[in-house]
Amino acid sequence: MTTRTLPKTGKRQTLKLKYLTITGLMAAMITIMTAYICHIPTGINGGYIHFGDSLIYLAAAILPTPYALAAAAVGGGIADLLTSPMWVPATVVIKIAIALPFTSRHAKIVTPHNVAASVIACLISGFGYFLAEYLLFGTMPALIASLSGSLIQSGGSAAFFVVFGLALDRTHAKSRLLSAV
Repeated sequence: MTTRTLPKTGKRQTLKLKYLTITGLMAAMITIMTAYICHIPTGINGGYIHFGDSLIYLAAAILPTPYALAAAAVGGGIADLLTSPMWVPATVVIKIAIALPFTSRHAKIVTPHNVAASVIACLISGFGYFLAEYLLFGTMPALIASLSGSLIQSGGSAAFFVVFGLALDRTHAKSRLLSAV
């Protein structure tokens, strides 16, 4: 019996390693953008505006779905763990859900599908956080506080995603990032 001591090599393994590396980097950037950079407190519900969701959208437009979901869940979860731990379970589920509508199957980041997905993600986020607030606090006024804050935050993230994605598309960043070694 022979034991393999060296890892498998080849284009497929190299691509998986690239995906894992990009996933880790995206999770870290999502965490930083959500928790600290452009972190603007809003409303009475303790929510805040951030652009971490725009990086979730970028991850979902660049990476295959399982990797994008991991980046979204880890990045959003760690950000909440650092700033408001009671939201971690809801955030992990919601961030996974907002990454689902996107596709990475195109050569470009900003496609009509992904622009529509950012609108769908905005609605998922608004409804998801309303539901979480309702479950946590049990009051209907959570609807107004949650939806208004979530829609402003998600709308800003969608706009930032489109602007940043178009800039990345002009430089062909996605194809250069994912090209096999």
